[in-house]
Amino acid sequence: MISTKLREYLDKNNVEYNVSPHREAFTAQEIAACMHVPGKVLAKVVMVKAGEKDAMVVMPACRRLNMDKLKTIMGSEDVRLENEDEFKDKFPECDVGAMPPFGNLYDIDVYVDSTLADDEQIIIPSGNYTECVRLKYRDFADLAKPKEADFSVQAA
Repeated sequence: MISTKLREYLDKNNVEYNVSPHREAFTAQEIAACMHVPGKVLAKVVMVKAGEKDAMVVMPACRRLNMDKLKTIMGSEDVRLENEDEFKDKFPECDVGAMPPFGNLYDIDVYVDSTLADDEQIIIPSGNYTECVRLKYRDFADLAKPKEADFSVQAA
């Protein structure tokens, strides 16, 4: 079942969405493959630490983070990837690493790569490793209020 916080937030805001089950998968590229969707429409969430502040970075599954670009966007040289032990307790109703990109539900800033806005719909993590949520990008952006910027590069 998708994250209770996510489901309640989407329902409360009358967002149209679909829950798509898939076989258990742990990486965004695995999920895209088992769902038979292009990696560019499947959002992956990467947690970073900027100084002492957590931030959620969201980008297409087929891309990778350019840390130099992100540091410039965040205005800090002190930006690094977080390990799962650092953020697992911040999303108690989610499987570790499967949190949806709605950092605003957890008082965490959200940065979304501008390439995700290229498609009308996106597919996001649901809080577990066996389901994803498909919704309009505009609904995601309206509710999550992310800072949109260019910080990813095509994965090799």
